[in-house]
Amino acid sequence: MVKLSPNVTDITVIAKAAEEGGADSLSLINTITGMAIDSKTGRSRLANITGGLSGPAIKPVALRMVWQTVQSVNIPVIGIGGIMTAEDALEFLIAGASAVQVGTANFINPRATMDIINGIESFLKEKELQKISDIIGTFK
Repeated sequence: MVKLSPNVTDITVIAKAAEEGGADSLSLINTITGMAIDSKTGRSRLANITGGLSGPAIKPVALRMVWQTVQSVNIPVIGIGGIMTAEDALEFLIAGASAVQVGTANFINPRATMDIINGIESFLKEKELQKISDIIGTFK
C-alpha cells in the first residue's frame, strides 16, 4: 500500500505511477502543507515554519482526490482525511474508496471509530443493503 501526498499538481499521475510500479493499493491523502504566523512577533507559530494540516479542514480536498484517483487506477483506494463521522466515511465510500482510515477524530473522541462503524451499519440497514460494497463507487 502506497500512501500518496496531496501536495502535488495532479494526484492521478502519481497514482498511476504507483500502480504501474507495483502498488497493490493506495491510501490518500496525507496532511496538506500549511503554516501559521504570529502577527505580534512576525515569526512562525510552528517550529519547522510549515506543518501538516489535517482533520475536517482537508476533507473536501481528500474526497476530491480519492474520487479522481479511483477513476484513474484499477487497485483499491483507501480514503483518509477529515473523517469524523459515519456520514464522512460514507461520502468516501460512495466516492469509490474501498475502505477508510480514521485519524484525528480519535484524538477528539476515543469512541470515534466505533461510532463510525455503528453509523455505517445503521445506514446499511436503513437502505436495506447487505454489505458496504453495495455503496462503494455509487457516486452519480
